[in-house]
Amino acid sequence: MGNSNSTTLPIESCIQSVCNGRLDCYHVPTSNLDTSWTKLYNLDLPRYPNIIVRPSNTTEVSAAVKCAHVNGYKVQARSGGHSYGFQMDNTTWQASIGSGFRLGGLDKLLHANGGRAIAHGTCPGVGVGGHATVGGLGPMSRMWGAALDHILEVEVVTANGTVVRANEGQHPDLFWAIRGAGASFGIVTEFVLKTHPEPGSVVEYTYSFSFGEQKDMAPVFQQWQELVYDPNLDRRFSTLFIAEPLGALITGTFYGTEEEFDKTGIAKRIPVGGDVKLALVDWLGSLAHIAETTGLYLSDLATPFASKSLAFDKNDKLGKESIDELFTYMDDTDPGTLLWFIIFNSEGGAMADTAYNATAYPHRDAIMMYQSYAIGIPQLSQGTREFVSGVHDRIKKAAPQANTTYAGYVDVSLSREEAEWTYWGDKVPRLQEIKKLYDANNVFLNPQSVDLP
Repeated sequence: MGNSNSTTLPIESCIQSVCNGRLDCYHVPTSNLDTSWTKLYNLDLPRYPNIIVRPSNTTEVSAAVKCAHVNGYKVQARSGGHSYGFQMDNTTWQASIGSGFRLGGLDKLLHANGGRAIAHGTCPGVGVGGHATVGGLGPMSRMWGAALDHILEVEVVTANGTVVRANEGQHPDLFWAIRGAGASFGIVTEFVLKTHPEPGSVVEYTYSFSFGEQKDMAPVFQQWQELVYDPNLDRRFSTLFIAEPLGALITGTFYGTEEEFDKTGIAKRIPVGGDVKLALVDWLGSLAHIAETTGLYLSDLATPFASKSLAFDKNDKLGKESIDELFTYMDDTDPGTLLWFIIFNSEGGAMADTAYNATAYPHRDAIMMYQSYAIGIPQLSQGTREFVSGVHDRIKKAAPQANTTYAGYVDVSLSREEAEWTYWGDKVPRLQEIKKLYDANNVFLNPQSVDLP
């Protein structure tokens, strides 16, 4: 909770009554140096709350939001703490879970309760609440869709503290908005999710290229992009291309046996010439392998970093000259850090199965996405910011019609108005109207949230 215009905390007595004497329930930071309860993610964006509340159940979440609403404070939830609510219906295989789970913990519970699974991202430390309401993209998305495509119902606390159940039949407009822009509309305290049987076998490929110069990797990327843009690419396959200071890394994940993978012909189309590592694993082994392989790039460690991203549809494929220009730029420009990564990931497949207007998520037609990370040690330099912007400018020049990106890849340089249209595109007018209905006082507010019309 925060309100930068306030220097006193009239809300504290209200929160004390919510916590009923529990010392581990709330904390009032004494200064920005008081970080005992504050865990920043991007250290280049220091934002500190006026008061931090750790409710233990939905009733306390509701009461805390009411305190904020009555006292004129803004609220943002942070998922990824503790949540012991989990139940599996062994008839429908629908899982009811608390929103405080992290992805790694959820995977283990789903595995232990019937060998079930859902699609989500690669970092086990990411909180389900934020991940599943913004999208939830990962290697399984081409096969099963995004994490939000698994949501059948939510229990959500709205801006005045009311607790509602939202699904296709009850509060359908709120349910629509929660699936893609959830942080602007409420705090989900429970998800009801459809699940899938775990894949029995998973094939993991990793190709490491160390050519010394980025420009030598341009044809490698071009070949990889051809594979990604194949409209008939097997949905069981997903892949990343990661450009880094000393070369590039290509990952390939196939949900099936090695024999099934060989029959697809994909292995012959992946760029060759690097060090190849093959792993044949089960479902949980695949999750651990992916987290380990991409951990340096997608970890949840707090660092100061700059980032940009973009979504590409079928008309945004990068041409050879543009690819050459991009990789030459990465060669010739001092990034100001040795820790930078330009990550391209495959999309498509099952992501397009859900109708475009079914949820607030706007990237159903995306074939590929990119995201950049440049980490400053001990702090981010202007040169590093300019390097990231230069990469982005060249990609934008190569794909001028690509104007939106995934809200899970936050670009802190965007104003709220820019962020709205960048993250949600033509969904913004409807989102703003729903915001007016459920949060007319803009209680759920962050620097890039959906604003009132």
